[in-house]
Amino acid sequence: MEFFTLVVLIAIGTYVLKTKEQAHRIRLLGSHLGQYQIEKLMETLTSGYLRCLGETDAARQAQIWALLDQSEEALASQFERFAAGFSKVEESDARVSKLPIAIPYADRLLPAATFDARKAFAIHARGIADAAANRAGQTPKGKAFTMSAELFLMQHTCHWFCRSRAVASARIQVRHQTSHAMALASVSPATRAAYRALTGL
Repeated sequence: MEFFTLVVLIAIGTYVLKTKEQAHRIRLLGSHLGQYQIEKLMETLTSGYLRCLGETDAARQAQIWALLDQSEEALASQFERFAAGFSKVEESDARVSKLPIAIPYADRLLPAATFDARKAFAIHARGIADAAANRAGQTPKGKAFTMSAELFLMQHTCHWFCRSRAVASARIQVRHQTSHAMALASVSPATRAAYRALTGL
């Protein structure tokens, strides 16, 4: 009976600490993202891509692609500024545990099993900017595919920072019907290589 009580107390304590830590991370990320319209622009692009791909009139489709170009450029600019601002966060607040599940203060207890979110956001900023500028010279459809993957992977990192890798992977699957592995495989080679080197995935 005493053992069961101890287990319950440990579970409750772990939950409280985890919730407190996650709330801090959510506030920290929110204080930086709140200055921009990144999420709104993401929604504009993802819905716009679907509408454009379903458009049968070539002239109308070209018009929609042109409008989406403007949204891509705005999002790239805003995310670059976000990443620059977040780079000033203290390293202790930017460490992210590589463990699949959330364990309170794992970033401090197991520093070797962490990565720096500031560097991750810098990688995403470059990837999004390159996709918006179409440095790979892709067709509009190919560009939209790559940009979507860059955005989904970036969003995964945001959820990973706030919650855990497992939660982030579940959310990208539910929200976008895309696995983390698929998003990673679909971003630019430069983003993929830098991301893997940083996270170890």
